[in-house]
Amino acid sequence: MDWYSAVFELIDMRSFSNLWYWIVLAAVWSQTSRYVLGVPYDMIQRAERHGGEAEADLEDMVRINCNRFLYVAGVSGLWLVGIVAAMFTSMAMLAFWYDIEFAQAVFLLGAPMLIVGVLTLNTAQDIRARGLAGKDLRKRMHRHRTATQFVGMVAIFITALWGMYQNLSIGVLGG
Repeated sequence: MDWYSAVFELIDMRSFSNLWYWIVLAAVWSQTSRYVLGVPYDMIQRAERHGGEAEADLEDMVRINCNRFLYVAGVSGLWLVGIVAAMFTSMAMLAFWYDIEFAQAVFLLGAPMLIVGVLTLNTAQDIRARGLAGKDLRKRMHRHRTATQFVGMVAIFITALWGMYQNLSIGVLGG
């Protein structure tokens, strides 16, 4: 038996038993919670500590990103909703009706990101409608980050449970 065969026999290359899937899952949620409305979280902390120019930079960056998100939602929102709904319905059918593990893995990675996307649009709309700035803006950004992290924790927990179930059922049933 050569090294290559030994490695692939030891490490099953299915989705949930693949180390790369879990690395991607961790990286996706790490980046998602690091950027709040497209603004790096350290920029929010710097504005809170130093104020002044850092605060102005934060407000400008948030204004630009909120306008960008809301423009895209306003111009092509209905089309995006239709296309995303069709994609996720197809993915859910492939994943759970036809029991395709790769589709399950992609669905469990993408569905929570859809929730974060809706939260992001809601936050952008709230910031623009209320004209938030300064401390109120930072507080709203912190709340959005906390909500994103909560969605991430629940998503990782559900994905881990489903992945363990899949790995155990494949192991017990033998494929």
